[in-house]
Formats: sequence, C-alpha cells, structure tokens
Amino acid sequence: MKLLFKKDDLLNGINIVLKAVPSKTTMSILECILINATDNQIKLTANDMELGIETTVEGTIETRGKIALDAKLLSEIIRKLSGGDSPIVIESDEKFNTTITCENSIFHIQGKDGDEFSYLPYIERENYISLSQFTLKEVIRQTIFSISVNDSNKMMTGELFEVKGNELKVVSLDGHRMSIRKIILKDNYQDIKVIVPGKTLGEISKILGGDNEKEVLIFFSKNHILFEFDNTVVVSRLIEGEYFRIDQMLSSDYETKVTVNKREFLDCIDRASILIRENDKKPIIINILDHVMELKLNSSFGSMNAKVLIHKSGKDIMIGFNPKFLIDALRIIDDEEIDLYMMNPKSPCFIKDAEEQYIYLILPVNFNAATV
Repeated sequence: MKLLFKKDDLLNGINIVLKAVPSKTTMSILECILINATDNQIKLTANDMELGIETTVEGTIETRGKIALDAKLLSEIIRKLSGGDSPIVIESDEKFNTTITCENSIFHIQGKDGDEFSYLPYIERENYISLSQFTLKEVIRQTIFSISVNDSNKMMTGELFEVKGNELKVVSLDGHRMSIRKIILKDNYQDIKVIVPGKTLGEISKILGGDNEKEVLIFFSKNHILFEFDNTVVVSRLIEGEYFRIDQMLSSDYETKVTVNKREFLDCIDRASILIRENDKKPIIINILDHVMELKLNSSFGSMNAKVLIHKSGKDIMIGFNPKFLIDALRIIDDEEIDLYMMNPKSPCFIKDAEEQYIYLILPVNFNAATV
C-alpha cells in the first residue's frame, strides 16, 4: 500500500476518528486506526465496539491496500511532521512494516493486518430523519448538561430521541433536573423512540461543523443509531430499555408564575456562585414577592443579597435551588425574558416558553427558613 496526503487533510481525518479509540482495552487492534484504500477512496476508521467513526480523507492512492496503525502513535507522528507543501507518504509492505515520510523525516513503525479490525456494524437505512448540522449541534448543547455522567441507572447517561410526525423531542435527566427540547422537522417521519448514549452525542457535537445549510441524516435500527454528515459516518449502540415516563413528571399546574429578564437573573446567580466552592452544597434562596425577587446566599466565605425586578402572578413563595442547576439551564436559553412556574417550595420549578419548545425542570433543595 502506498498513499499520499496533505498534512491538514490527514490530520483532520485522524482527529475525527480518534474520538472512537478506546482509552483502555484488552484488544490491541482497537487501539488502532484502520486506513482502508482498497477502493477508490481512502477511509479512516476507529471503533471501540460501542461507538464507531469512519471518515473519508482526500489523498492519492498509488498502491491500494489497508493497514491498522496505532492511533496514538500515528496521531503524534502526523501532528509533529512539518507538512507545508510536501506530501505525507504512508507506505506498507506485506508484513505490515510501515514507513511514514515527509520531507527529511522518515518514521518506521509496525502496523497490523487490516482484516483483523472490527468493522462498523451494518445499519439498514430505512428509518431515518434529516435535520441541519446546526440544529443537531444546538439541541445537544441545550440538553447534554443534564445527563448523569456515571450512574448505576444507564438511562440517565443517555438522551431520549423521540420522533412523532414532524417533531423531534430530545430529553435528558439526572434525577435533580430535566431538559426537554422540541424541534420541528421539515418532513413527517415514522414514529421513533430510542435512547442515545451521552458519550456519543458529546463526540458528535465536537465533530459537527454547525452549518445551517448542511444536513445530517440520522438512521435508526433496533440496537444502533447512525449519523451521516459531510464525509463522516458515526455508528453507536443504543441504550436498551424503556425511558422514564416523563409526561408524569410534567405538570401545567402552578401557584406562582414569574417573568424575569434572563440576563439579570443569570448574572445575579453567577455573582452569588463566587461564594461557593466545588463541593459546597449551599443553596441560593429565592424569595418571590409582588414586583421583586430577592436572592440570598450564605456560605463559609460570606453572604450575598440581591434584588431583581420581576412580573409575578399568583402567590408569594420562598424556594431554594442548587445555583449550578439554574445557571446551566439559563445559559442555554436564548430568550430575553423567561417564565418560571412554581407550585410550592418542595415541588419542581419549570422554566419554559409559551409554545413549550423548551422545558427545563429543576428540583428545589431544602433549606432552614429560620436561618435565611
């Protein structure tokens, strides 16, 4: 096999597939990137058996073939080569001895048989949806913060993707809060309900360009989901099981509704957070009165009091929250003014727009009213 690349093209391809190379594995072949030039295209593939990524790279095929090369080593070599206008040449023999050449630098490394590599699973391309790269990147950003990273409940480490007609609903929750985003699609599609691992969505978000003009096709099978965009294919296993019945957690009843300027509210909580360290569990206490919201926070470092003007309908209420949960939700809402709905100090607070294109549910925390 003999291939020629421009440095930027090759490095970009390596960086895309690296996201599917496992950090720890007992199978050394999975620590490799497969370079496959048996057809008229050069494809790079990495696969950790949960997540697999394949991308097509621009280059010249002088002699066809395929080889698996240690991902970390290949990445570091290509990154350090001077590049410029000189091509990078990757050449291997029948014993998988590989030479990587660029200008005056020559590396000799040992490759592995490409046939030993675990190919990506075949996914039937029947059940699918299409949306823009920008929309997918945004909806991941707007929900991924409320998944649980390491949880014994596997469901909480993923996100629900539910398609009904021309609507995609994306849901994540971690036991303390929940995020829901609804997207109107251009077409009507078959009903779909799957749980996508948060790790997969996080990696896809890093690869997506975020272009509003470019589409992503998402294909669904019984056990897998496939994302296809630009010259890249990402295949992931789905999380098995039935997702939480979120409709039972949502309520349109409220005793207090507050409309507040999002930026002022967020800045206030942000300032209060200065007094909290990583493991501090100090809540921010919000006292809602007729035209004003009082925010209070006490910690071992000091205290902060602030007031924000609001429009309120319903009862006065004093309620406490983990400030981080409020900040996370407020940061990804673009509206200038937001509506908060509350029932009582022990029931969830809902932040949502009138059309319910987004709903953020945050559980309150207990506090001692006597110390406030």
